Parts: sequence; C-alpha cells; structure tokens
Amino acid sequence: MYAKYFDEYEAGESWSSHGRTITEAHIVNFAGLSGDWFPLHTDAEYAERTVFQQRIAHGMLVLSVATGLMVLHPDVVIAFYGMDNVRFVKPTFIGDTIHLEMTVADLLDKHNGTGVVASSLKVVKQTNEPVVVAGVKMLLKKRGESTSIV
Repeated sequence: MYAKYFDEYEAGESWSSHGRTITEAHIVNFAGLSGDWFPLHTDAEYAERTVFQQRIAHGMLVLSVATGLMVLHPDVVIAFYGMDNVRFVKPTFIGDTIHLEMTVADLLDKHNGTGVVASSLKVVKQTNEPVVVAGVKMLLKKRGESTSIV
C-alpha cells in the first residue's frame, strides 16, 4: 500500500494484500513476547467454556500481523503516524486466514516535503467478515523534495 510517494496517491484508491493464516505458534509467540497470557488466548480448556468456544488470537496480534501485510517501501515511508478508532469486531481463530483491504480516505500535505496518507483499514478473514477495522496514518515523502520533519 505504501509504495508510492505522497503526491502520487488519490483519495478513494484501494488495495488488498495477500493472506496469512494465524497459527497456534503465532499465539504462543505473541503471548511470550507481549507477556499477555490471558487464558482466552492460551488455555484451550478455559476458552472452550467461553462464548467463543475455542481460543482466539489476541487482537493486538492480529493488528500486528496486519502491519506485516502492508507494503512499506523504505524509499518513501518515513514513519508510522498513528491509528484511530481501532475496533476488534469479530474473533480470529487458530486456522483463520486474514488479509487487508485498505482505502485512501484523506491526504494531508505537511508542507515540509512530506504528507500523511490516511487510510481505512479492514482486516478480513476467509469468511469475508472483517475482524479488525481502523484508521491508519502513514507519513510519506513527496517525490523530488527534500524532507524536513523537525
């Protein structure tokens, strides 16, 4: 998604990613990295007694995997600028395959050789149901301009 200079984007353009299947290894590794061993994610017996009836992936794990599905070209991406209105709207289970659907919502020229591309993000699983929705902002370089972000 972020493989072009800021001034090459237009509001309304869309992009979809390839998929990635969430595995038990993802959940265990994320729990170890984050320290989030909440039993809904890591205890099959506990999770079976919940409304989900099985373990679910951490919402932040799904969001982290989603960032890995973004195309981030190092010649144009300066920095991740932020997220707004993040919602975990459906569970992601072990074995679900997720992909991204993104649409450019707004363009903010910073007048310093950079601009912010604001996009709507949907993480969608194989059932075509969104599991995470959010607004994402990325700070990008403009083509042929010197950049001053200080």
